Amino acid sequence: MASFIGNYTCKTDEKGRVTLPTAFKKALPAEAHDTFIVKKDIYQKCLVLYPQNEWEKQVEQIRASLNPYNKEHMIFLRGFYKDTAEVELDATNRLLIPRRLLDEAGIGKEAVLAGIDNKIEIWSKESYDTIDAGEDFAILAGKILGGTNQKTEKP
Repeated sequence: MASFIGNYTCKTDEKGRVTLPTAFKKALPAEAHDTFIVKKDIYQKCLVLYPQNEWEKQVEQIRASLNPYNKEHMIFLRGFYKDTAEVELDATNRLLIPRRLLDEAGIGKEAVLAGIDNKIEIWSKESYDTIDAGEDFAILAGKILGGTNQKTEKP
């Protein structure tokens, strides 16, 4: 399983190509075959880049949960696959991101590729620079990880 960490600012060229940072290339498992699935994020105005093998895990999980004869499940499935594309690394480690997806995420001449465990988020530099987890992150960390700031009383 890949684990991507760090964030890297890179240029996007006129065709919509971005260079995959060397650290991400090194973290890429062989079973990804230099193939990625890119899609619009469902929560934020950014794109999400999955190595092929991680995307297949996502799809398997969804298939196991959905009934193709359930109308709501099919609406979800259409939404899940909407604004999705397969992209491959070229000989110079560039990915050609479809212009329509770059436009959806507001990505212009500069993008930030941010490693988020088994996937990579692609943000416009302007949007990424405004992210400030700050106090909200500390509250979420306590809530999700079960940490407390209470002093332990001695009997």
